[in-house]
Amino acid sequence: MSGPRILTIFGTRPEAIKLFPVIAALRDHGGMTVRTCVTAQHRGLLDQVLAIAGLTPDVDLDLMEPGQTLDRLTARLLTGLGDVMDAEKPDRVIVQGDTATAMVGALAAYYRKVPVSHVEAGLRSGNIYQPWPEEINRRIVAPIADQHFAPTQTAADALLRENIDPAGIHVTGNTVIDALHWTRAKIAANPSLASGLDEIAARFAGKRLILVTTHRRENFGGGMEGIARALARIADRSDTAILFPMHPNPNVAVAMDAILGERDNVARIEPLDYPHFIRALEMCEIALSDSGGVQEEAPALGKPVLVMRETTERPEGVEAGTAKLVGTDADRIVSEISTLLDVPSAYSAMARAHNPFGDGHASERIAGIVANGAGV
Repeated sequence: MSGPRILTIFGTRPEAIKLFPVIAALRDHGGMTVRTCVTAQHRGLLDQVLAIAGLTPDVDLDLMEPGQTLDRLTARLLTGLGDVMDAEKPDRVIVQGDTATAMVGALAAYYRKVPVSHVEAGLRSGNIYQPWPEEINRRIVAPIADQHFAPTQTAADALLRENIDPAGIHVTGNTVIDALHWTRAKIAANPSLASGLDEIAARFAGKRLILVTTHRRENFGGGMEGIARALARIADRSDTAILFPMHPNPNVAVAMDAILGERDNVARIEPLDYPHFIRALEMCEIALSDSGGVQEEAPALGKPVLVMRETTERPEGVEAGTAKLVGTDADRIVSEISTLLDVPSAYSAMARAHNPFGDGHASERIAGIVANGAGV
């Protein structure tokens, strides 16, 4: 294939989920040579998404190391991605979100005067340590990129406040909604893609299921212990069950082993691939998470999400009423969960709130803008 060379770079599961629809849309558009490079910042979790999306990277740096520090990871990413760009000679680089891969990918492109497109641009919490280090990663990408694909007007406004050129800011919606719709359609056509939760669904039949995900670095230590204490108290309810796909970072398991332990109505399981995660969201009544993506995905399915953080770079969900910040204090988490479980009007107010994160066509918009900018 000829035409402008577009290099898409990603390294984690969330990036892969939010970029595979973009890659597909770019290829469907035509007229461009679309290449992909993965850093494998998260190896196993990344591979799950690549498999379901049917995506084989053109370049795989496989940089994951156990216990890797942020500075070592950053250094290895910079030299590795620099070598890739020197070999690929892209006309444009696309990065997504707020990972070290996204930040370094943009920096390596800048060093080569290659223009950068930033998918999911403009999210800001206003606190450089919440989320950490993601808040700074995003801010570093912004002045480098010349195409900013903001998921919402709130994100676009944040970029304008930072004096980003308005001509380069495009409100597209969030591509995670595209991935969600695509995956639900795949499951509907082939239920076996998410059948691995059948046993848990039967085990917890008649229970009110709470889906828990937690992995944020700023919650390691005391925050994770507070979450564990809250889950232990919630698990004492006879009408409730907890589904907890455990992040592989050992900082999560240490707190949960010590405080939550093993309980009949708690399923601590391996990380879920994306189809199974979407089914888990559909099965649950409430999502309890410190993740970014869950704040976008849960409202799309009408599920209230309680965010175990003090701030969020996705304030649209809080403003719309689909999400609520609850921090990591055990008493606060238990109180908010209990309100949703015991007060039907409180639950329905969150479940029926408007989802502000898009209509499922963000990737098509992004592909069109990239192609137009490339003269295709």
